[in-house]
Amino acid sequence: MARILYYAQRSPYARKVRIVLAEKQLPYEPKETDINNKSPEFLSLSPIGKVPVLVDENDLVFWDSTLIVEYLDETYPQPSFYPGDRIERLCCRQGEELADSLIDNIVALWYETRKGNQADFATQAKYQSSINRLLGVFEQKLTNSAYLFNETVSAVDVAAISGLGYYSLRFGHNWQQEYPKLRQWFELLHQRQSVYSTMPKA
Repeated sequence: MARILYYAQRSPYARKVRIVLAEKQLPYEPKETDINNKSPEFLSLSPIGKVPVLVDENDLVFWDSTLIVEYLDETYPQPSFYPGDRIERLCCRQGEELADSLIDNIVALWYETRKGNQADFATQAKYQSSINRLLGVFEQKLTNSAYLFNETVSAVDVAAISGLGYYSLRFGHNWQQEYPKLRQWFELLHQRQSVYSTMPKA
């Protein structure tokens, strides 16, 4: 059976998986999914009704982007996006959780701004404050490291680049002026074909 990925082109969650699949050179059949008009086939695979969903060659089905990335890394270990050492791996997953939180806040901010006259500006400010705080954490991390966890690309970088790519798509690139190290890191990662080829399009 062929490997299948259900995704949405602009989804930062799906982009995480697409980057890892590309880095590991794992072929797959992409199935773009209309998240506003979900098919019965898709909902039968994803009880939470969200992309991405991976159906692997062994018929195993996984949803939730972070779980899929971990599954792919354990099943197809080269190149690896998590350290082998147990404590280092936990620390990497903790950094990945920060990046996932960044994505969650960016997506929530976008949907809040789409409410028009019904938008809650206090809620928008709360999301923006969380985004700024997390960007500050990552900016500081890059003071001592080329990447967000260590000196090689990790699951933290994959999640964070997916979040910042979506942030740039929806809100522009002004954040780069305040976070110059993140800007350099952002440009460096986009030299990788896996990152450049999965950029979200308006």
